[in-house]
Amino acid sequence: MGLISNGTTIFDAGAIDSGIAKGAMTFISKATASSSATINFTSGINSTYKEYVFIFNNIHPATDNASFYVGFRDGDTDYDAVKTSTSFRTFHNEAGGTTTLAYTTGDDLVQSAAFLKLSLGGVGADADQCTSGSLTLFNPSSTTFVKHFIASSNMAAQDDYSLQGFVSGYCNTTAAIDGVQFKMNSGNIDAGTICLYGIA
Repeated sequence: MGLISNGTTIFDAGAIDSGIAKGAMTFISKATASSSATINFTSGINSTYKEYVFIFNNIHPATDNASFYVGFRDGDTDYDAVKTSTSFRTFHNEAGGTTTLAYTTGDDLVQSAAFLKLSLGGVGADADQCTSGSLTLFNPSSTTFVKHFIASSNMAAQDDYSLQGFVSGYCNTTAAIDGVQFKMNSGNIDAGTICLYGIA
């Protein structure tokens, strides 16, 4: 049984219609880390979709207290597209004694070709520690506008904290972004997967 208000379906068979446009999420590719220095996506990022989502799952570093980074390629062979970004994080330790919500100025990029930090702290290398989250890249094939991105991740930190990071910004280029590279700032990505999806 459905509930209709002013010609709009609100409930249908127990489900709520959010009213938000629904874009199909199409799987493009998957990369699996195995002591990998980098994970690169060099195909599948084009004008087919206006929005691309990378979902990284159980990214486990080979080195304790390593951070997870991303770089964007804008037409050449290097992942050095210039970026401006901002970030904040929240964390809580396993002992329950420390909590924080803070703007992390030291992780901001200002017109920088450096890689962007996605895990706003050090990911632990214990057997059960990792980071997971998502990165969304908007309209990477535009040759008119800058390329916006947003990311959210959570990690089990090396000092036994649950730490969530929020990162956003843009690649300040009108060249198309045609490749994305993920890596740790120290050591390899020991294990984990990253899936790429296009949003219709």
